[in-house]
Amino acid sequence: MPLYDCMLLLKPHIKKELMLALVTRVGKHVQMRNGVLTDITSFGTVQLGYGIKKLDGRYFQGQLMQMTMMATPNFNKELHYLNKEDLLLRWLLVKHRNFKFPESGGLKLDYPGSNLLDCVGVDYDTAKESDGDEEYREEGEETQSE
Repeated sequence: MPLYDCMLLLKPHIKKELMLALVTRVGKHVQMRNGVLTDITSFGTVQLGYGIKKLDGRYFQGQLMQMTMMATPNFNKELHYLNKEDLLLRWLLVKHRNFKFPESGGLKLDYPGSNLLDCVGVDYDTAKESDGDEEYREEGEETQSE
């Protein structure tokens, strides 16, 4: 079974109990289809780049959740009942490509570079590495040195 990420963008005023009820319903749907829910992540309230218009108004914020699961390939078609869900602003199902399971040990779902905190401690101002702009410099233009 392939690995999927289901991103759910909920309305900002939704209470935690209703959020958990929606996640539980999706999780039970996965389990009924012999799938496995491997991870649930809540990103809290996020600012949206544009307003999403719904029947009860326009939303510029939303609560973002990610559900990682292993499910059958036709699972995408079965999730279309979420379109009628009042609590959701948007939802998206993304399939992981070329995912290799570790041969020994347990399942570790840690993707390199996926964490925003991976670059903490990197001082970009003092980095000595070239930025690759040499090919765009005109003749006679000098490079800045410290």
